[in-house]
Amino acid sequence: MNKEPRLNKESMKNLNKCRVLGVLDDGAASLSQGALAHLAQAQLVIGGSRTLQLLAQDISPQAEQRDLTGTLSQVPEWIRAALDEGRRVVVLATGDPLCHGIAAYLASRLCVEVIEVLPNVSTLQLACARLCLPWQDMRFVSVHSGDAGEWVVGSAPSHGLYGLLRDLRLYDRLAVLTSPANSPDRIARMLVSEGLDNDWEMAVVERLCQPQERVVSGFSIEAATQMRFAELNVVVLWRSTLRVSPVLFGLPDASFAQRHPEKGLITKNEVRAVSLARLQLRQNSVVWDIGAGSGSVGLEAARLCAQGHVYAIEKNADDCANVLQNRRAMGISNHSLVHGKAPEGLADWADPNAVFIGGSAGELAALIGLVLQRLRPGGWLVMNFVTLENMATAVETVKTLSANWDVVQLQASRSQPILQMHRMAAENPVWIVCAQASPAATTPEFEVTHV
Repeated sequence: MNKEPRLNKESMKNLNKCRVLGVLDDGAASLSQGALAHLAQAQLVIGGSRTLQLLAQDISPQAEQRDLTGTLSQVPEWIRAALDEGRRVVVLATGDPLCHGIAAYLASRLCVEVIEVLPNVSTLQLACARLCLPWQDMRFVSVHSGDAGEWVVGSAPSHGLYGLLRDLRLYDRLAVLTSPANSPDRIARMLVSEGLDNDWEMAVVERLCQPQERVVSGFSIEAATQMRFAELNVVVLWRSTLRVSPVLFGLPDASFAQRHPEKGLITKNEVRAVSLARLQLRQNSVVWDIGAGSGSVGLEAARLCAQGHVYAIEKNADDCANVLQNRRAMGISNHSLVHGKAPEGLADWADPNAVFIGGSAGELAALIGLVLQRLRPGGWLVMNFVTLENMATAVETVKTLSANWDVVQLQASRSQPILQMHRMAAENPVWIVCAQASPAATTPEFEVTHV
């Protein structure tokens, strides 16, 4: 929001304002007398083509009308210029302009004192009312975004249905503002592809406040994948099965599908715990998992970063299959997997807050250099090694790049039965090398911590 000075009360009384009116599809019948008066007196009326048509009889013939369809970025300047000329401006919005509406967008680009919002009932509220569903604990979602096509498992945050799927993992009831592209049948197909179709029930409310209004419910998610609805609709989803709160951190090794040469290609529980701690994750962190193996580190990171995303890459096809199996079993959607060899494809990923390297396929030095360039300020690179040679390469590389770094040597022992007693069996030692790009470009002393 612009840091403009606040106006005093006396100035605000005489201030010419832009009125943002919430409109429903019954047109003028949905507006208060005050809103209708503002509309009748407006000299510039801005709205989508549908709302302008709905209220055509209530707009002064002398008023200028501008269709904002496809020109949203120009609207703040239209308003600013008209107000500077002393003209009365009205913007027509749908429902509650501050619930996934235009009012928040305008407030972030104009001085808030020049905006007055006259809200209406949100279409999401109306849909809940038609179904007699309380909405105080409902998650409101909008999928009004560019058409990114059908949902593909593992899609990145740029997909228009990504936020909805994330919320389906976190909430029990959702009301969704759809779009012609992201329609109820597409949403249903996403639920099926993610294995969630038996966990949810759906209802669709069409053409709210119009003579053809219709409430459709009592169908399965599978059936909805082939159903068609009017373009103006709201989807309501509620859980039919109890949502289980998952373990976020410290899953046992046996809970992951993995290849089993010798002891298994997986970052062991104890090493995984320390590595995740050193990544310094936040709820919205973007994480890279390079050399994903069974996916254990990246998948636990995805659970810890519920508002973030994990990008993973693995060159072994069998390991990739295990990652996908583990991801589905854990009910994780904020995770994308590439079958390939890093650094191929990394240029397309969002800059990370944290990077884990579990395998480098001979490209270790180059990967470290690339990661330290791409890490966001304050981000950490964490690497696991079981060989002296790779550990030495990593240390020499981070020293050459003047990064801040340290090394932890971790060797865990686990109890094993022997006759009627137990003994401690040692796991292989692992070196955890952690590095952070240093703005000061200083090289710290070599440090190894034994745990």
